Amino acid sequence: MGKVIAITNQKGGVGKTTTSVNLAASLAAANRRVLLVDLDPQGNAAMGCGIDKQEVKYSSYDLLMEEVPASETVIKIPDIGFSVIPGNSDLTAAEVELMHADHKERRLADALIPIKAEYDFILIDCPPSLNMLTLNAMVAANSLLIPMQCEYYALEGLSALMSTLKNIQDSVNPELHLEGILRTMYDDRNRLTKDVSEQLIRYFGDKVFRTCIPRNIRLAEAPSHGLPVLSYDKSSRGSVAYIALAGEMIRKEKQNSA
Repeated sequence: MGKVIAITNQKGGVGKTTTSVNLAASLAAANRRVLLVDLDPQGNAAMGCGIDKQEVKYSSYDLLMEEVPASETVIKIPDIGFSVIPGNSDLTAAEVELMHADHKERRLADALIPIKAEYDFILIDCPPSLNMLTLNAMVAANSLLIPMQCEYYALEGLSALMSTLKNIQDSVNPELHLEGILRTMYDDRNRLTKDVSEQLIRYFGDKVFRTCIPRNIRLAEAPSHGLPVLSYDKSSRGSVAYIALAGEMIRKEKQNSA
């Protein structure tokens, strides 16, 4: 049964979509069956996989509105090794429409049930805010992966996110847990980066991934080519880092299931 991981942070620009696309590619390269669900109205995850978000027949909007089964929204992309349920601006309407819907926070969880067994990992790229879309992702997920920059304001945002996690556990998804905190755009020459990194490890211990994602020009260029960095430049520092992250997650999975 596929493990569902919501990649989320209420702060924008921390590398959520970059992590979603490149972690999906790296897990697929390790022979895992991967589905990436784009739940952000910007549709950047879909674009980063070479999908024209405006031309898709069905999107994650149709999934949430229960208009089609999940299997009809999945786009298989053999060149990058994983499948995608694309998102686009229709999701903005979903936020409003879901407010008055039945089982509004469970729509995604229920929609994924029929296809869960087909994948080892289902990654959900969330929007940069705590709204009905993010709530759906958190209810559907087994765990949260939180990408964050090592800067002062990020710590404040992380505190709010941990509070949200507890509220979700107490109310609608008691099984939800923290998969890990991923340090992104990491520059170990920066004193503040090191200070924040040390604070994270002090508070969260082994929930902070050992892998850090560096600032990397090839990582930044890859989406404009509609490719994960693994396909764009396999030897780049960004690609090597995401391969390391996938390896770290797979090892944890094996330890937990042993």
